[in-house]
Amino acid sequence: MNNVPEDRRQWRRAANEVQSALRDLNGHLVVLNHRVGTRVALRDVDLACLDLIARYGSISPSVLAKRAGMHPATMTGVLDRLERNGWVVRERDPEDRRAVVVRVLPDRGGELFRLYSGMRASMNDICAGYDTDQLTLIRDFLNRVAGAGERSADGLADEAAAGSRADQV
Repeated sequence: MNNVPEDRRQWRRAANEVQSALRDLNGHLVVLNHRVGTRVALRDVDLACLDLIARYGSISPSVLAKRAGMHPATMTGVLDRLERNGWVVRERDPEDRRAVVVRVLPDRGGELFRLYSGMRASMNDICAGYDTDQLTLIRDFLNRVAGAGERSADGLADEAAAGSRADQV
């Protein structure tokens, strides 16, 4: 679907402004997440992995490493820190007793919930200014942008893997 109007300059300017706003959003969320992590003694990468586990539920360390774009050995250190500080637990996978899954412990979730409450309240206020159809359009746009980001990250990982295989030849 291509909705580019006849006035390409105006469309390009608006598209550039959207991309700039997304970059600004990313920067502000990086700072917010860093400050939240600092308040609960979590490294940025640890907080990001904790969020992935919370969003996807019980997950194997290898799948988590892939979703986080990390080497499995690095993930081991992240999980060691999260487990040591009472954020997650590693346990046997009920489907395959040979495997391990990681899940979030609910005890400390309230700390994060409180620290993000200001952002949640602001998001609710912003969303209140839009009707359901507009929110659906925004959601679809953001989902498509997230998908593009995921595909771009996967493409870079594939290039890196191909490069390291070529170096071994």
